[in-house]
Amino acid sequence: MNKINKLFSERGNRKLLSLYFCAGCPTLDGTGDVIKTMQRRGIDMVEVGIPFSDPMADGPVIQDAATHALRNGMSLRLLFSQLRDIKDEVDIPLVLMGYLNPIMQYGLEAFCQSCVESGVAGAIIPDLPFNDYLEKVKPLADKYDLRIIMLITPETSEKRIRFIDEHTDGFIYMVSSAATTGAQKNFDKSKQDYFRRINAMQLRNPRMIGFGISNKQTLESSQANAAGAIIGSKFVTLLSETQQADLALDQLFDALSK
Repeated sequence: MNKINKLFSERGNRKLLSLYFCAGCPTLDGTGDVIKTMQRRGIDMVEVGIPFSDPMADGPVIQDAATHALRNGMSLRLLFSQLRDIKDEVDIPLVLMGYLNPIMQYGLEAFCQSCVESGVAGAIIPDLPFNDYLEKVKPLADKYDLRIIMLITPETSEKRIRFIDEHTDGFIYMVSSAATTGAQKNFDKSKQDYFRRINAMQLRNPRMIGFGISNKQTLESSQANAAGAIIGSKFVTLLSETQQADLALDQLFDALSK
């Protein structure tokens, strides 16, 4: 069974926590250590960012991390090599998050095959048109048992959400707002109404809420309205500041308790 499906099928009522970081930042060779540290500290799933020069869905924090990673020399080919080195030591699901351009340059089927060879269970491609997903990407992803995770936002229509739910597997990435990534202090009434509206749809796929989660209020709100939460910018900031995954996690857990 795909590791993503296994995680959600075995979680019971436990709320999940997934973290994002950008491969190659803060150091070129630290990707494996960051992932293994997350697993040891109880993180349920890890999103590994593929650095790209024009990350249009990301805010300044992740943009800066991607720029730093590219300057360090990170590439998709090197990332796959690093992930293969730790494949036998990592049991939690790994999800690559990146833009279409570097994936297409690598080669779509080669990307899917390399994901399998390096222990990657899924991919999030924010700028992948859904029709292209259905016609070109999904057949290859299914061939390699790779989950392609789609995003929905407060602006996504109910018809579109149900169509995504019908044609995807794994989980749905529920973006908390229409803005780019970045920490927020709270989720206001409009976001709470959005969460409740999606809950009422009773979708087939589990949902994870991401974008803006950085403290107790945003974490608990996300976990109350979905299978769990995804934290990106807050952890990326702490990892860049501390240069140590363990210390960054200490500070993150502290922030999430307040």
